[in-house]
Amino acid sequence: MSERRIIDLRSDTVTVPSPEMRRAMAEAAVGDDVFGEDPTVRRLEEMSAAVTGKEAALFVASGTMSNLVAIMSHCGRGDEAIAGDQAHIVQYEVAGAAGVAGAQVRTARNDARGRLDPEEVESLIRGENVHHPNTALLCIENTHNRCSGAVIPPEDTQELADLAHRHGVRVHIDGARIFNAALAAGASVADLAGPADSVGFCLSKALGAPVGSVLCGDGAFIARARKMRKMVGGGMRQAGIIAAAGVYALEHMVERLAEDHENAKVLAHGLAELPIVDLDPETIETNIVIFRVEDAIGFARGLKRAGVLCTMPGPGRIRMVMHYGIERADIDEALDRVRHAALAPA
Repeated sequence: MSERRIIDLRSDTVTVPSPEMRRAMAEAAVGDDVFGEDPTVRRLEEMSAAVTGKEAALFVASGTMSNLVAIMSHCGRGDEAIAGDQAHIVQYEVAGAAGVAGAQVRTARNDARGRLDPEEVESLIRGENVHHPNTALLCIENTHNRCSGAVIPPEDTQELADLAHRHGVRVHIDGARIFNAALAAGASVADLAGPADSVGFCLSKALGAPVGSVLCGDGAFIARARKMRKMVGGGMRQAGIIAAAGVYALEHMVERLAEDHENAKVLAHGLAELPIVDLDPETIETNIVIFRVEDAIGFARGLKRAGVLCTMPGPGRIRMVMHYGIERADIDEALDRVRHAALAPA
């Protein structure tokens, strides 16, 4: 008897390239990107700038590097950035803003949907005072990873950006999954990114590429960012081999995100039927499902024994993420295994 297939719902970062994407990588035209000579990287950057509505773009190794380079480019040493207390920048990036960029991060409260309160944000912007750092940047995350992949509506981003700009504060969007946000909001990526001074998005999450993110902004900002990328070791040589995966992803992997969203809703409705699960399935907008169970550690262990992998983003919380390679049949099978695991003795 063959071993039971593992259904890996830990993250959309576990995707592997499709045969067509691998072929595009193998056949990519390449050059030295630090010299600006890689045609495939240039093509990816041009496509990314166009889709986000920005003037220019920069290919970087990861979403964390994208956020770090953005902070380094917007902030001077000793400046301050404001971000949500549940933001990826705060929770998962090893304090790179402080440790590498020399910028302090001041947190505002994210509500259950990842939104920031404009009044609180405004109260956190520092006035001129010899004792205080300069508030240089506001960071917004869309979709919001730790808040069930919630979408930040365009009008919320516009309000926050208008507020920040009135105070001379620039705005960066961590748009790791902004293509998911655009689909769920019925808007374009450019609509969502328009109010911000910069936006980064990941190729290696829901878009299914093996590596890479793109940081977008105006020409002067990207020129600074290119230098900051070099400073942190992000200058790449024949990077067209991996940039080709990004080009393929933008051309072929965006529309299929709707399947992930639908699978997430099916999963959420199935989970919500279990008495031990605390979840309102109507809150699921994109490809991330987060729910509460009393014994999350035991629940996750039971799922692992059943061949379903998940993560725990906090005490009593379980996260499951839909992605390329997970189909409706996998969701049905996962739900069946979850039901059996929930009934099995610890």
